[in-house]
Amino acid sequence: MTMIFVALLATAAVLVGAGFLHLLPRLGKIGRACGGAFCRAPALDLAVTYFLIVPPVCAVIFAGWPGLLGSVVGQIIGLQIWVFLHEFANRSARRGPRIVKTLNRIVGRWRNHLALWVTAIVVPIFWVIRVAQIFIYPALSWLVALPRYRHAEWVNVSRQKFDGLIGHDLIWCLYCDWMTGVWSLGSEMLRNVESFWCPIRFYDDKKCENCRIDFPDVAGTPGAPGWVPADSTMAEVSELLEQQYAPKGDNGWFGHPARLTVNGEPISTDSPKK
Repeated sequence: MTMIFVALLATAAVLVGAGFLHLLPRLGKIGRACGGAFCRAPALDLAVTYFLIVPPVCAVIFAGWPGLLGSVVGQIIGLQIWVFLHEFANRSARRGPRIVKTLNRIVGRWRNHLALWVTAIVVPIFWVIRVAQIFIYPALSWLVALPRYRHAEWVNVSRQKFDGLIGHDLIWCLYCDWMTGVWSLGSEMLRNVESFWCPIRFYDDKKCENCRIDFPDVAGTPGAPGWVPADSTMAEVSELLEQQYAPKGDNGWFGHPARLTVNGEPISTDSPKK
């Protein structure tokens, strides 16, 4: 009975939260402003935490592991009810071309839907990454002057504005929207960390080639040097660090836009503030 009760509470929490977000744009100028705020960090972080993290955490605290199972079931039920209601309210779009219909034809209905739910398993991981971006990375900015960032420019959602994106397609696209921003900001922060502490190329050439996509400093970018080759000396590593970092200023990765002018010459280590 406890599990069922928790599931009902979680279902209600999802639907009440969704209803609140749908209501905001209808509350005039202030409501629209609040709705817009929930589409980007930091308010978006609160919304994600409310829908995805608070229910299972509270369930575990007050009802143990059976409560966790009930919470997850309730969240899924709440999501499916919202999908049904949203698609019912947008029946013309539901009958037209849709992502879910196309992918169901390409890979099969059960494979497509099961794969989507498999991706949902990593939600807590992305949330933990987001927590680290908010509470841990700023310590690095303060201690060793790594660049600070306006998180709202990275962590935001906007696909709800795309015409015809409803229900099932909309919720999963919003998930990807959020996830991509979190991952991109994390990669940007790691570029600073890697180039600051370990500007040495890997001995594995294939790894260097693969990693240069997310860490351009591995090989260098126009107007900026790369990490030292794997067969270099510590003296060369030290010399590179001396060239790239000043005692004062923001110590961004070597190809950080704030370091370059349009012709690739170094100009400044200033960066946008959070």
